[in-house]
Amino acid sequence: MSEKIDKADDPETSDKTRAQYESFPYPARDAKDEDKRLVVGSPGNWDEVVHFVFGGRDPSAKNKKIRILVAGGGTGDGLVMLAQQARDRKVKAEIVYIDLSTASREIAEARIKRRGLEKNVSFVTGSFVDLAGEYGPFDYIDCCGVLHHLPDPDAGLKALADALKPKGGMGLMVYGELGRTGVYHMQEMMERLSAEAGGSKRLALGKALYDALPGTNWLRRNPFVGDHVHGGDAGFYDLLLHQQDRAYRVDEVFDFVEKAGLRLLQFIEPMRYDPTTYCSRHDVLEKAAHVPFRQRAALAELMAGNITKHTFYVTKAGNKVKPPMPDRDAVPFFVRVDGVSLARSVAKTGHIKITFTGLSVTRNLPPASPAILTRIDGKRTVGEIYDLFDPKPEKYEFDAQFAVMFAVLNAANLMYLHPAN
Repeated sequence: MSEKIDKADDPETSDKTRAQYESFPYPARDAKDEDKRLVVGSPGNWDEVVHFVFGGRDPSAKNKKIRILVAGGGTGDGLVMLAQQARDRKVKAEIVYIDLSTASREIAEARIKRRGLEKNVSFVTGSFVDLAGEYGPFDYIDCCGVLHHLPDPDAGLKALADALKPKGGMGLMVYGELGRTGVYHMQEMMERLSAEAGGSKRLALGKALYDALPGTNWLRRNPFVGDHVHGGDAGFYDLLLHQQDRAYRVDEVFDFVEKAGLRLLQFIEPMRYDPTTYCSRHDVLEKAAHVPFRQRAALAELMAGNITKHTFYVTKAGNKVKPPMPDRDAVPFFVRVDGVSLARSVAKTGHIKITFTGLSVTRNLPPASPAILTRIDGKRTVGEIYDLFDPKPEKYEFDAQFAVMFAVLNAANLMYLHPAN
């Protein structure tokens, strides 16, 4: 179902943004590719959403209908992923897609039709700042890579917060400042050149300018951004030539969220926001260990220098939901990794190796980890996994080793929990 609403949250800038995405829908996608792959990621991985936003208890369980908003859905990556997951799980889901760009919506709609997912998806062309409340309330809102392009991001997030059910939550992504070093220099250079307002002439000048940059330029030296190299014209334009674009540091993300009456639950890939990931000196870490989560995350961002975007989950400030704890009644399960292969690798090396935007991180796992990993099937509770051991280790020792192992894998987004049924 499609609908066009001629409203805009702000005039001039919204018109520029709309014009850009009419000319260069982003990211560039072809509906035929749906036959061979599903684009996945965060936010919007439903296991992840349930773990962080709903305390491990799926709101769509027991045949309950859920309502989802994809705000600023672009060419449809998040939309397609959420709709496909809903069908795979045989969930009753009503999904509303809202975006300013007709060209982007047409691509998203074609991808949904290619997969035969159109039954539960409604398409609306317009500004979600104006329309989210009209179509709400929602259990879950997905807004990835959009708020930082609004003329007033605070108003945009507040509009989404107001469209959220009391116990609902959101998955958000905004640009990170430090990992995008050089991007805003490029945008400033275009302004100083009084570059064309938009379209192919602006793209041509932008490419000519980029080609002329010396090797000392910060953008040339930044290996953490690549859309201008690998993303075609749409990727080049979106990264370097956008005329409504801002980035956030960790402290600004917290302020942004709190101003909208929301609470930040967790950053995705939590390990990246932990100073211990980057430093092993006890004299430094002892200081870091005693500061609140916000300060620790801000310190980690400064230490890493490679965070190009912040992906995180939020809920209303008054919602005290917490992710499930690794107690005896919790059911652990793998995400994005094959448990058997992981167990085999850990048995050989004693550790797990993860790469985050060019940075390789190694984490040691407790000795019992391989045996625990082979017994995780997504159905057994932690207590039932313990009962499978023969001979049985001391309960306190097993619990301690499981907790350490889970903390590492959860911080890498490889393992979550849900309560036993």
